[in-house]
Amino acid sequence: MQNYQVRIYFEDTDCGQIVYHTNYIKYCERARSELFFSQGLKPFLGDSGFVLKSLKADFCSSARLGDLLEVRSELKEMKNASVIMQQDIYRIYNALENRQCDELVFKGEITLAFVDVKNGKIAKIPQQMREVLV
Repeated sequence: MQNYQVRIYFEDTDCGQIVYHTNYIKYCERARSELFFSQGLKPFLGDSGFVLKSLKADFCSSARLGDLLEVRSELKEMKNASVIMQQDIYRIYNALENRQCDELVFKGEITLAFVDVKNGKIAKIPQQMREVLV
């Protein structure tokens, strides 16, 4: 898997300049999409794609305005129609203290189901999609 970096801007934060909690989930989604985009593909195929089935989230620390984060994605399990991914977010630059670091901010275990959106049914993950995730 690859890592995906995101800088924290004012729009990502609450009035205390701390990242709003749902944004961590967005960063994980962007990282998963980037796995496909970086290979010239899209994160869907025809009328089918991955949808979030479940999420276990652990908010370990708070990221702040100006921080640089890195989403580290790892495939834990792949079945015929679903995958489980570990997506952890690390602060790699602390803007408040003006220093490089490697601090765990968020841990997420994400289960995705591959779904034919047109008919709303679970579908087998195509080989082309499988190859991107391994």
